[in-house]
Amino acid sequence: MKVWAGELGFADLAVSDVDLSSAEPGLEAWLADGFHGDMDYMARHGMMRARPAELVPGTLRVVSVRMNYWPRAADAQAALDDPQRAYVSRYALGRDYHKLMRNRLQKLAERIAAEAPHGFRVFVDSAPVLEVELASRAGLGWRGKHTLLLNRRAGSYFFLGEIFTDLPLPIDAPEAPHCGSCRACLDACPTGAIVAPYRVDARRCISYLTIELKGAIPEALRPLIGNRIYGCDDCQLVCPWNRFAQPGMEPDFAPRHRLDEASLVELFAWSEGEFRERMAGSAIHRIGFERWSRNLAVALGNAAGTPEVLAALRARADDPSELVREHVAWALARHASRQG
Repeated sequence: MKVWAGELGFADLAVSDVDLSSAEPGLEAWLADGFHGDMDYMARHGMMRARPAELVPGTLRVVSVRMNYWPRAADAQAALDDPQRAYVSRYALGRDYHKLMRNRLQKLAERIAAEAPHGFRVFVDSAPVLEVELASRAGLGWRGKHTLLLNRRAGSYFFLGEIFTDLPLPIDAPEAPHCGSCRACLDACPTGAIVAPYRVDARRCISYLTIELKGAIPEALRPLIGNRIYGCDDCQLVCPWNRFAQPGMEPDFAPRHRLDEASLVELFAWSEGEFRERMAGSAIHRIGFERWSRNLAVALGNAAGTPEVLAALRARADDPSELVREHVAWALARHASRQG
């Protein structure tokens, strides 16, 4: 199976059983603390997330795969260090991975079925699945203190996907954790969202604030977002294991529309039609033009108050969206307070 997976562009494959009962107390505590914020879907299915055989009756094993995405040419730190540039999480610079990986997983599952007929379903962040837990149990890596999967040979810059199958496949051995006393990810989080090792309060996470949150971004957190307009990679950028990160080989994950070097001003000047056209097929498309504009307004409020930045904000002070208008007003007031 690993050879077939490699032929389809996957970097690795491993198999786990479906007993995730030991993960249920942690999931229950995380939900009870409200760390999921407005992500109601995290709680909607209860403990089904930790019970693969309830999600897909008859499931005996989960085949987990990973696919590298780190873009070769994108200098993440240079973008973060320039407050006039827009920072987009590296996974979202190219085309949306969901459909691509799901299609590849479907082909892999069908190829397995040609040799050993089986009932299966494939998932790529598309159902209540504890993908990191399953991948770590299968030996694709271990859960880092930032809660992402880490691999000694590849760091953390990869996507995960799963095949739920009723085949009694041999199970791979899990890998021991290798974070030790390191706390680089906790110390690097701009908003302090990693409240303890292995515990993230999504309500403070920039990825949540810029992607999942539909309403206004809390004012106290806006200055901490900096120029990050879609997601955040800080906890990964400082992780020592990402010295071994492997560049993604999939052409569809390469940066599109200069998202790896564009300025905040030029992106804020896009019309809704331009946003829809250019972000079609991108993970960014799903947040919509309103939240995209909201995020850019916050980043422009954190940028240097150049004439270009102020003109861009003033041009949308009367934006049709109340949400955008409020964030533009905040950004202009922030610049006014600096100047005065």
